[in-house]
Amino acid sequence: MDFPILSAVTFTPLAGAILILLIKGLTGPQTRPDGSEDERVLYAGLMFSVATFVGSIIMFLSFDLNGTGYQLVEEANWFAGIKYKMGVDGMSLLLILLTTLLTPIALIASIGSIKHRLTEFVVAFLVLETFMIGVFCALDLILFYLFFEAGLIPMFLIIGIWGGANR
Repeated sequence: MDFPILSAVTFTPLAGAILILLIKGLTGPQTRPDGSEDERVLYAGLMFSVATFVGSIIMFLSFDLNGTGYQLVEEANWFAGIKYKMGVDGMSLLLILLTTLLTPIALIASIGSIKHRLTEFVVAFLVLETFMIGVFCALDLILFYLFFEAGLIPMFLIIGIWGGANR
């Protein structure tokens, strides 16, 4: 398979987050009379997260269960010996499937409960999904470190802004 399925699955949520931010920047905030945001942005984020889940299912179906080692490996040189190298084994594939399944479920669960700063919430969730998938795919230590540390930022925002009273 020549298509870079790992990169597609990893960066689809990030593309969705960027697109949602661009559309909001062009159209302005869509608010209701009660001051809450229009939930269409949540449904847009849900579409991107479901597309990511479908991509992960395609990735699972193209995985050889009888093979050993890393599969679906993508590799490119960056700079100074740092490589963009991603691949999956059986364990990381299952963790990617779990991540891409739970993200739409979490977005569905937030329908009606997140009323303010909904766009930022959806963008933070999609960015977090990108970084979590990247952590499970990374085969280069620097790339793993970048994905892991970057994932702390949207996680901090989600917990700090939209978390419960005892966050």
